[in-house]
Amino acid sequence: MTTAVETTFHGVTMRTYDELLERLEFRPGGASEPGCLFHCVTPTWDGFRGLDVWESSEAFDHFVRERLAPVLEHLGIAPPEVTVFEVHNYLIAPPDGRGAGGG
Repeated sequence: MTTAVETTFHGVTMRTYDELLERLEFRPGGASEPGCLFHCVTPTWDGFRGLDVWESSEAFDHFVRERLAPVLEHLGIAPPEVTVFEVHNYLIAPPDGRGAGGG
């Protein structure tokens, strides 16, 4: 079942987020982890918040266990607050890059 995951990191700068991405071998605007349909991040008053849409909660759990947790530990970042939501529907951009209504 498609799952949305909100992760909130306290006391972590956007610069550290960028280092986290680099260590995970992700590039801004590039491909995501297999099973992750969408990822975005925004700064908060004391850190940052990520919002992901995953093909399943199992795909998210696998990513955390195998990839994210070891990098967080290496960087000395405490695990985030995690909220999981069941997704009723999501939309994606069409292959030609145009939004709804053509263009």
